[in-house]
Amino acid sequence: MAGTISGNNSGSRDEYWREQIAAHERSGLSVQRFCKQQGLNNPSFYYWRKRLRQKTPVRFALIETKAGHQPKTDVSLELVLPTGERLRIGADVNVTALRTVLDVLRK
Repeated sequence: MAGTISGNNSGSRDEYWREQIAAHERSGLSVQRFCKQQGLNNPSFYYWRKRLRQKTPVRFALIETKAGHQPKTDVSLELVLPTGERLRIGADVNVTALRTVLDVLRK
């Protein structure tokens, strides 16, 4: 069954569920549909998503850049989440919407 892992290693379970949650976010599917396709238990998915969000705070990293070596883009800020997803924020972002997104990510 796709929704089970063997062993009692907490780190392995954490990593397994991090991968499942990241795959769900990339899929664009509802949790119910994703879990059905992957053979996962819906309550387990929600439990692990909440647990890993609480366990892994959003962190920011300073990145040194060299002037003149980067292509021009409309992105003025990029956040890389612990799960590997990237949040690109343009210069014309709605500040209220950005605050809402950051509040959700902190939960």
